[in-house]
Amino acid sequence: MEAHQPPEKTPDGHFVVIKGRKWRATDPSLPEEIAARLRRHLMSARRAVRSATTAGDPKAERAARARVNRAKVALGERGTPWWEQPEDERRRRWEQGLAHLDADAQN
Repeated sequence: MEAHQPPEKTPDGHFVVIKGRKWRATDPSLPEEIAARLRRHLMSARRAVRSATTAGDPKAERAARARVNRAKVALGERGTPWWEQPEDERRRRWEQGLAHLDADAQN
């Protein structure tokens, strides 16, 4: 069995290539602990989207999709490209995103 291989990246490192499709890469300046926490929030939100969709609950689905988006923005995978942001703006993006996601998880 093969070990998990990281996805192929474009030469500039801005995108990963998965099954021939380019996706914006996670901001490499994120500390690994923070990136891991954001990925946990992202996966939890994706599970919530599936549950809400299965249950036919549009309000819960909208809330879950908003959490997915917040996590993706905080990771640098949506919104202003991380390579176009100054370092302080990049830090503020993930700090604010993580604070909101942590607060949402408490409710």
